[in-house]
Amino acid sequence: MSQQLIRQGLVVSSMTLLSRLLGMVRDMVFAHVVGAGASADLFLFANRIPNFFRRLFAEGAFSQAFVPVLTEYQQRGDRHSTRCLIQRVSGTLGGVVTLVTLGAMLLAPLVTLLFGFGWFMAWWQGGAEAAKYPLANQLLRLTFPYLWFITFVAFSGAILNTLGVFSVAAFSPVLLNIAMIGCALWLAPQLAEPAIGLAIGVFLGGLLQFLFQLPFLRRAGLLVWPRWDWQDAGVRRIGQLMLPALFGVSVNQITVLINTAIASFMQTGAISWLYYAERLLELPLGVIGATLSTILLPTLARLQRQPTADQFVATVDWGIRLVFLLGVPAMVGLALLAEPILMVLYLRGHFTLADLQASKAALQTLNCGVFTILVAKVLGCAYYARQDTKTPVRYALFTMGSHLLLNNLAWKFGYIGLALASALSSMVNATLLYRGLVHQGIYRLTSDSIQVLLRLLLGSLGMALALMLFTPDHAHWLALSQGMRIGWLAGLIGGALLLYGGILLCLGIRWCHLRSPSLVDSSAA
Repeated sequence: MSQQLIRQGLVVSSMTLLSRLLGMVRDMVFAHVVGAGASADLFLFANRIPNFFRRLFAEGAFSQAFVPVLTEYQQRGDRHSTRCLIQRVSGTLGGVVTLVTLGAMLLAPLVTLLFGFGWFMAWWQGGAEAAKYPLANQLLRLTFPYLWFITFVAFSGAILNTLGVFSVAAFSPVLLNIAMIGCALWLAPQLAEPAIGLAIGVFLGGLLQFLFQLPFLRRAGLLVWPRWDWQDAGVRRIGQLMLPALFGVSVNQITVLINTAIASFMQTGAISWLYYAERLLELPLGVIGATLSTILLPTLARLQRQPTADQFVATVDWGIRLVFLLGVPAMVGLALLAEPILMVLYLRGHFTLADLQASKAALQTLNCGVFTILVAKVLGCAYYARQDTKTPVRYALFTMGSHLLLNNLAWKFGYIGLALASALSSMVNATLLYRGLVHQGIYRLTSDSIQVLLRLLLGSLGMALALMLFTPDHAHWLALSQGMRIGWLAGLIGGALLLYGGILLCLGIRWCHLRSPSLVDSSAA
């Protein structure tokens, strides 16, 4: 099974990497077209709200509750029962999401008031930025249908993932990026308000993803007509698992919304600077975190039903090792190469040097929480695979409380205070999740893993020292042409990775340290 997990991981990570790279291209185009001004802030606000609900109804709480139950139905071997479950879940979930989508579109001014209160106050008082509030309402009505499309995209993707078909769901976001890039390049420049063109791109991207997955469901024989049935035993069970998880799996997204609401009181550009920083973090969080959680959840859901816990523990251990192997050097690279990366990607068009420095500060601050977010994704799968959604939500409540307290930093340090609060609260969440698993006797880092992790940390430290020694200063980067910047940056990244791998080899890290003997043994089971 170890080899199978690795193969599946490579497929998902390669598709996810393609999506993230196209996402970077999208953000480069976005920075060129609207920079970090008022249009950028408003579009990002309108795009962030439906994406928050997407985490609730689609990729977050729902998937964590649906996948273990669907896996259980599939293991019974009764295809009719499986189809009935899919039919009733899609009808019930679809009905709820339809109501939420239509309600949000009709009540867009109220939604904007809740999450962009600073803009509402400017409009109410007739201030200089009064036009932001009505434009935000208009953009929300264009972007919110994306929630409806992406909910069914995530639903069908979860079904295909339980069948071992991971590539379809991993590839789907590519279509969103293509739609948004196309609208940013050819539609937005033709409109008086470019943000409207970007919002139309979100709508089209959701529609394309929805249509793309239907043939794969049909081929698997699981494309059924939705049917509302809240009384169905499977639907009720998923609902019971999902309700507490609605909050638990969305801690990071809720903190982002809180940050957005506070940032609406700050200077124009604050939301955009945080966004550009967050988008760069999406590369390690997406390629590493999303890949691991996509593969680990259905795998752990199967293993937790076995009589012994050895394979379950070994799989969680495998995920933690990969987080150290890939996540720590990613953090080091982002911290030390933040300026040249931002310069290469965004410094053009409407994105200024002032925007570059502001985004750099946000990136380096948010980057402090990358490792703990990745660890939390792995540890969270250990809870959800056992259909325990209540424990993570208790920890999430505590985490949210700490984040609200830490947000007081924003009034002293501005948007940097918001970034710092997010990073620190992610550390609280990961710590609580690990302590909970230890307390329940479910998982604890093995001594072998601790030795491996220490060597991985030494490798990352060696890579950091080399980057500090060979990375040019600010003036040198500015003097370089764009082509030279790309060459220098590629050389630094490539050299750092080679050095990291070489140090690990010298420290005795081998392939066997990155797989679990328990998983290898289980392949014959």
